[in-house]
Amino acid sequence: MTRRARLSLDAYVNGVRSCDRAVLAQAITLIESREEEDIKLAQSLLARVLPQTGGSKRIGVTGVPGVGKSTFVDELGMRLLAKNLKVAVLAIDPSSSITGGSILGDKTRMARLSLEPNAFIRPSPSGLSPGGIARRTRETLLLVEAAGFDVVLVETVGVGQGETAVAEMVDCFLVLALPGAGDELQGIKKGILELADIIAVNKSDGDNAARARVALGDLRAALRYLPQRRKSWSVQALAISAQTGAGIDELWATIEEHRNALESSHELDTLRAEQRLSWLRTLVGERLERGFRSDAAVGARLPQIEADVFAGKLHPPTAAEELFALFSSSSGSST
Repeated sequence: MTRRARLSLDAYVNGVRSCDRAVLAQAITLIESREEEDIKLAQSLLARVLPQTGGSKRIGVTGVPGVGKSTFVDELGMRLLAKNLKVAVLAIDPSSSITGGSILGDKTRMARLSLEPNAFIRPSPSGLSPGGIARRTRETLLLVEAAGFDVVLVETVGVGQGETAVAEMVDCFLVLALPGAGDELQGIKKGILELADIIAVNKSDGDNAARARVALGDLRAALRYLPQRRKSWSVQALAISAQTGAGIDELWATIEEHRNALESSHELDTLRAEQRLSWLRTLVGERLERGFRSDAAVGARLPQIEADVFAGKLHPPTAAEELFALFSSSSGSST
């Protein structure tokens, strides 16, 4: 496949700021790239657009597969557009454990929203990362903010691991749950409940209505025993139906209430500062890993060490110590 030609830095900056959708898509592809030249250009782009970021409502949407996340996002997005808000959706798509490729089906499940001029949907492969988070979701979020989108919805894979990664980049963490089916909490673990700002029992219509009421009661009871995540906010639980639209307006009102509570208490400022710190730590970790893997001494020895570990001739802790000793020696001699 032929690689799309890079634009100039000014072209990327101006295209993002003017919400040129084609350039915005290219800019996101740029920051997702692992090529060293692209990484440097992406860093310059982010530095230029950072002053235009920070103005959106950042909302994470998670839940077990089959809970109806994409249908919910489509319905909520259409209602937000009706309020004259611009909506960006970062839909993290499941990656193949064999090829690393993704299905990229979320966009097709948001049939109405994907056709709207004031909506932008970016399906990205999770890349097998913890919690179903694409490698550059945080930076993509900043780009769509710089492009002027009022609401950014980050829809995760919902694999049940690493939701902390989502919570660390959004202001409001929404967990969707299913009604009934024998286990009213439907696989929602305590750790996920502790991260949630709002829990919505979806598909609470028709034959599910009675089970949804039971599930809602169980959730509210469980929440009473959990520590309060924010001083200004107690986790809310409510019932919705993305299919019929029931409860969606009430849910958005709750999201806005949550935002107002964080702003009034100044907790939003602290939260955004924590997000910047988390971003820094992620970048430092990635830079260290890049340096480690590109080190000549490590690169020369790594294939044999991996072969020995695979064959059972070398224990992983011993192998790791040898590699880090090589890296430290090489790094020390180069300074």
